[in-house]
Amino acid sequence: MLKVKTAFFCQSCGAKYPKWSGKCSSCNQWNTIVEEVIEKTSNQSWQPQSTKIAAKAHLLTDVEGFHHPRIILQDLELNRVLGGGLVPGSVNLVGGEPGIGKSTLMLQVGLQQAALKVLYVSGEESEQQIKLRAERIGNKHSQFYILTETSTQKIFKQVEEVAPDLLIIDSIQTLHTAQVESSPGSVTQIRESANEIIRYAKETNTPVFLIGHITKDGVLAGPKVLEHMVDVVLQFEGDRHHVYRIMRTLKNRFGSTSEIGIYEMLFSGLREVSNPSEMLISHRAEPFSGIAIAATLEGIRPLLIETQALVSSAVYGMPQRSATGFDLRRMSMLLAVLEKRCGFKLAAKDVFLNIAGGIKVDDPAIDLAVVCAILSSSEDIPISPKLSFSAEVGLSGEIRPVNRIEQRISEAEKLGFQQIFISRYNEKGLDLDKFKIKVVKVGKVEEVFSLLFG
Repeated sequence: MLKVKTAFFCQSCGAKYPKWSGKCSSCNQWNTIVEEVIEKTSNQSWQPQSTKIAAKAHLLTDVEGFHHPRIILQDLELNRVLGGGLVPGSVNLVGGEPGIGKSTLMLQVGLQQAALKVLYVSGEESEQQIKLRAERIGNKHSQFYILTETSTQKIFKQVEEVAPDLLIIDSIQTLHTAQVESSPGSVTQIRESANEIIRYAKETNTPVFLIGHITKDGVLAGPKVLEHMVDVVLQFEGDRHHVYRIMRTLKNRFGSTSEIGIYEMLFSGLREVSNPSEMLISHRAEPFSGIAIAATLEGIRPLLIETQALVSSAVYGMPQRSATGFDLRRMSMLLAVLEKRCGFKLAAKDVFLNIAGGIKVDDPAIDLAVVCAILSSSEDIPISPKLSFSAEVGLSGEIRPVNRIEQRISEAEKLGFQQIFISRYNEKGLDLDKFKIKVVKVGKVEEVFSLLFG
């Protein structure tokens, strides 16, 4: 009888150990190391033809370039996040919380590609459930195939018969291969199943979407090596109690990692939001104090977002500081600047800050809008809804310049704002004659306060 070979793997980071221990020395997590069988059988799911030819070194100048054009998807937001389209042979991992809309998005993307033969493999839903969701989305596709299977051996048999132009796997945690004897969802199974899919994608030049689960900590479930193996890692995020969803790029070997795509969840599926600035700004009949509009950038896309602040007397002994969608430590720094440099007594008051729309912003260009929203709430004087702000605030209270100011000004002008406050040090190389919006240049927080509130 052959001796079964086993090893110990960390379920959090995928580190391998010769024996069990209570704590993983790689990621410092407790009770995540489990024993798994690593004895492989001879029946592999996918055997690429290139493995039969011995590898040989080539000069870089002799290597042929990549001539395959990108596949332009009907989903323009996903096109932007991927860097201009889907690269043939690429493996794209899409992660997100349960119920956020990952399966709906991938099903919708597959149904929209009428010119491609699509194979949708589901290990979580039945064919009837997928059919019901497809009818709700409303798109019809004559070459859209459905397969409900979790064994990679059976999946690749169907792949060879169908020969799809696009393969969608929902989800990678449900697959299992006969090469290893561990249970589905384990570190070994995820790694080996992903290896087989990646070999298939590279050998046949077929693009693949993998849907992945996330842990309670908000990171992709399975070994960290899974994110290193794939070409693109996308994070689909948002609050299930809100209708808006955001697609972020965490890794992209073919484009930028600073792009976002915004969707609106409807009964008929996910709708692309082409102008997110109008979505992120509330429309009110009358102005309220504590609200300021900031011009920010997400990748190459300019956005106008609404910052909301509430300053009130502390009813308890310890003043509260709370920020949603904004770095709490940076808000504390801005409050210290207002206290030290400008003389506003905010140390004994509760301060609450919220970025409207449920998005998270780390652009320092919204500092001035945050400061103005806090001052507006503290003085209970509303700021005109026709004003916007785009500047960073330094520790000495100076208004610092930000990059790509022309794009921010153009976005504010396009949405009908009459004035935008920027740093006076941002005027180098800036042609103000081409803008109809009034550009107000300031150098210190005190100047902004006197212009806004007298």
